[in-house]
Amino acid sequence: MSTDTNADADDESTSNCGASSSESTTETSSSKCGGSSTTETSSSKCGGSSTTETEASSSGSKCGGSSTGDDSSSSTCGASSSSSSSSSSCGASSSDDDSSNEQEVGATIEDFDAEPGQLIAVGLGPGHPEGMTERAKDALLEADHIVGYTTYIDLIPDEITDEAEDIYDTPMCGEVSRTEESIDRALAGNDVAIVGSGDPNVYALSGLALEILESKGATASMVDFDVVPGVPAAQSCAARLGAPLVNDTVSVSLSDHLVPMPEIESRLHSVASENFTITIYNPWSRKRRENFEKACEILLTHRDPDTPVGIVHGAGREDEQVMITELGELEELGESEIIDMTTTIVVGTEDTYVWDDRMVTPRGYETKYDY
Repeated sequence: MSTDTNADADDESTSNCGASSSESTTETSSSKCGGSSTTETSSSKCGGSSTTETEASSSGSKCGGSSTGDDSSSSTCGASSSSSSSSSSCGASSSDDDSSNEQEVGATIEDFDAEPGQLIAVGLGPGHPEGMTERAKDALLEADHIVGYTTYIDLIPDEITDEAEDIYDTPMCGEVSRTEESIDRALAGNDVAIVGSGDPNVYALSGLALEILESKGATASMVDFDVVPGVPAAQSCAARLGAPLVNDTVSVSLSDHLVPMPEIESRLHSVASENFTITIYNPWSRKRRENFEKACEILLTHRDPDTPVGIVHGAGREDEQVMITELGELEELGESEIIDMTTTIVVGTEDTYVWDDRMVTPRGYETKYDY
């Protein structure tokens, strides 16, 4: 996949957060970590199907996190929830304020009495089995439970997922709830792998996992936290374009889901005014047209319109598309299918040129050697 895990944090879905809605009475599948939930007229905006007049049945927890007995609350892996008819913002706890984006950690270290297992953040690379490292494959085969965004779980070969004791996945925007789920499963004694495309340290969830561990009163060493790196989108896409990143380079995400757009604009001005190659993540969604247009405007204030730009859509996947164009032509491509949340854009420097359909950014050898 050509974008790393941050794509999961966006609002691309036409539903509230990738969750499907239903009017029918259903049984909710309980988490294997943290107890079952019983909700009445609860509307979830993230991480699962939304139902009205829901009746939830209990099933065994594999986690040991505490859950409340009040039928107006919902626990997902120890995550607390307030009031019936509340709306979950995107992960853990619910709030009466429908506009609130705050998420609270539920279970703490005191709620677990098992010997903690291992928690490992695994990068899947660009999105095809050949792009996964052997270490990543081994880590997933050794894990009892695998947790991740549904789209990324689907990238894992069946021979790996078939060996797992349990697979837990959530739709788009469930990054907080599933990260806490993975932590609670580890605290309950399971060896858990939380996965993402690209690398866990590039716009991804390894940092969130450490933050939630800290907020629970746990430590990284307590769950033997580790990170298995993967090939990030910048590198996998650059490989499809030639050699655009062989000198100093910077990555910028256009997603303002977690970073305000004024900060993103300031960063773009800073890096565009210097001679960095710029890799742009999360360039376009239906709600991010203005972000993309603004980014193109900023880049053109600092770089010539004929600056080479590489575009890679769905790197390593069946729908992969590769294009090399110029900066002056970039904005009009925002309405085309090649630019979306699975696209990575590489903006060349003043020295970058195109040769034989490849982007080339000189390293500087030509200034010292004759060849």
